[in-house]
Amino acid sequence: MDKPADKPTHLVEFETMLLSRHAHLYAPRSRAGGGQLDRSAYVLLSRISMHGPMSIGQLSEAFGLDASTLNRQTAAMLRTGVVERIPDPDGGIARKFRITEEGARRLAADRDANIEGLDRVMEHWPAEDVARFAAFLERFNQDIERLEGRPWPRP
Repeated sequence: MDKPADKPTHLVEFETMLLSRHAHLYAPRSRAGGGQLDRSAYVLLSRISMHGPMSIGQLSEAFGLDASTLNRQTAAMLRTGVVERIPDPDGGIARKFRITEEGARRLAADRDANIEGLDRVMEHWPAEDVARFAAFLERFNQDIERLEGRPWPRP
């Protein structure tokens, strides 16, 4: 068996494991004053805000999750007022979830807090290094999306 230093992907695995462990520092989920979104709501709202209203079927296709999981997650989001159910604007039968003003506000607040955390972590990095790191992360994510067959829309 290869030792971690024998293959670069071993190092990537190790560093991504640590990245997920450190996420609480740059992407806190429990800020003072409450109002933060849980991880699934943050990701779902991000997708809906970029794509527009989406049905359970569209969310299932986009995320590769079963309808029961998405029903549970969207029910929690409805209870907290961050999404609302609307008739399909295109005239389809399935109702869709649309982000509310409250959802957009909370998503923006969480995103701002995450960016502030990343700014603290990378405060001594040259701007070129931050841009290069972002480009590598985008490439990494796009290759995962290619393998899954589920591209994520980008601004």
